[in-house]
Amino acid sequence: MIAHTPEPPYTAVIFTSLRTDGDHGYAAAAEAMAVMAAEQPGYLGVESARDGLGITVSYWRTPQDAAAWKQVAAHLLVQRTGQTTWYSDYRVRVATVDRDYGPPPA
Repeated sequence: MIAHTPEPPYTAVIFTSLRTDGDHGYAAAAEAMAVMAAEQPGYLGVESARDGLGITVSYWRTPQDAAAWKQVAAHLLVQRTGQTTWYSDYRVRVATVDRDYGPPPA
């Protein structure tokens, strides 16, 4: 599903990853983090796709909101598990969205 975001500017956190073999609790943790992120101040939405390479983009009202989510204790624990167990490689990129457009509303 495509996230419904407000008029720019807003912040995008782009997480690109390659998974290791096996689940090792990944699916349950990903679901829990999606629910928890949606409850955080400034959260605007998320888009995610995986076909070998995984890309998840979360949208935040401000860079400070995105940074605050990064520091939530449960999220920190999941980040550490990702580094040691779930991902063979990953990158996090944080950007400011200056333009946002698509087809006109139906």
